[in-house]
Amino acid sequence: MLETIWQTLLQTPNYLFDANKRIFIGYSIAALVIAMLLYFSGRAQQKKRTWRGLGRYLFSKRIWLSKSAKLDYQLLIINRLLKAALWVPIVLTMVPVAIGVSDALQWLFGERAVWQLPSTVVLVIFTVLLFIFDDLTRFLLHLALHKVPFLWHFHKVHHSALVLTPMTIYRSHPFESYLYACRMALAQGFVVGVCVYCFGRNLSMLDILGANVFVFAFNALGANLRHSHVWWSFGKKIENWLISPAQHQIHHSDNPKHFDRNLGSALAIWDRACGTLIKAHQVGKITVGVGNNDRGHNSVMDAYWRPIYENLQTPWQRVAKAANKVNVFNKKKPIIEVNINDKTAK
Repeated sequence: MLETIWQTLLQTPNYLFDANKRIFIGYSIAALVIAMLLYFSGRAQQKKRTWRGLGRYLFSKRIWLSKSAKLDYQLLIINRLLKAALWVPIVLTMVPVAIGVSDALQWLFGERAVWQLPSTVVLVIFTVLLFIFDDLTRFLLHLALHKVPFLWHFHKVHHSALVLTPMTIYRSHPFESYLYACRMALAQGFVVGVCVYCFGRNLSMLDILGANVFVFAFNALGANLRHSHVWWSFGKKIENWLISPAQHQIHHSDNPKHFDRNLGSALAIWDRACGTLIKAHQVGKITVGVGNNDRGHNSVMDAYWRPIYENLQTPWQRVAKAANKVNVFNKKKPIIEVNINDKTAK
C-alpha cells in the first residue's frame, strides 16, 4: 500500500506529459500563446501592454498564491493519493462494461455478420462515437451534480473556488472524482461494446499522442483558459456549438442568474437542447464562487467533510421547515431552528 502511494506521488508530474490530462504541457503552451495574443491585441482589459505587464497579468500572485488556489494544489495531490489507496478495488472499469454490452446485444439480436466497411470509415465512426458519447455523459453527470441536492453538496467543492487557475479542474471531492471515473468507464465501455458487435474486435481510435483527436483539438484551443481569469469568447455563432473558455467562466459565476448554465464540456448542443446555454456576449463582468452566503471549503478537511455534514443535515432541515410551516398558523415561536447553508447559496 505504501509503495503504491509513493509511486503515485512520484508519477504526479507525468500529468504534464500525458495528452489525456488537461494540464498537459502542450495544452498549457497553447493556452499561454492564446492568452498572449489576447493581451497584446487589446482584448484583455489592460491599459499598458508590455511584456512585464503580460507577466503580471497572467501570473498574478493575488491569484496563483491565493488561499483558494493553494487548496486546488493540495486537492490535486491528496486526491491522487486517495485514488491510489482506495479506488482500485471499487472503481468501475471499461473492459467488463464493453464485454457486457457486446454480450447483451448478441443475446438480444443474435449472431450477426460483422459490417464490412473500409477500415478508415470504422476508424472515424469509432473515434466520433467515443467523443460524442463521452461529452454527452459528462453533460448528464454535470447536470445531475447541479440539480440533485445530495450531489450538489459534493460538487460545490469545485464551485467554491474564489479564483480560477488551470489547477481548479482538480478541485473536487473524491466522491465526485469517483463518479466521473465510473462515468468514463460506462461511456467508453458502451461505445466499445456496440462497435465490437457491429465491426468486430479490430478497433482503433484516431488519436494524437494517445488522446482522441477531437479531445486533443478542443484542449489545444485554450481549454486551460476555462479555469482562468483570461476572458476568451469564440463568438456568437461558434458558441452555439462549442463551449468557449468565457462560457465556462460564466458557469462559475456567483451571480444567481448564471447558476446551472453552460454545463457542457466541449459541445454546446446539450445546453442548447436543455435551455441552459448562455453566450459570452450576454454577460458583463463576473466574479466566481458559490455566493456570499457560503464561503466554506477553506481547507482540505473542510472540503472533504462539509459535503457529508450538509447531506446529513438536509433531512433535519426539511423536518424543521415542515414543523415550522405547520406551527405558523398558531403564530408561535418556531419549533425547530436550523442554520445551515442550502442550495440558495449556490
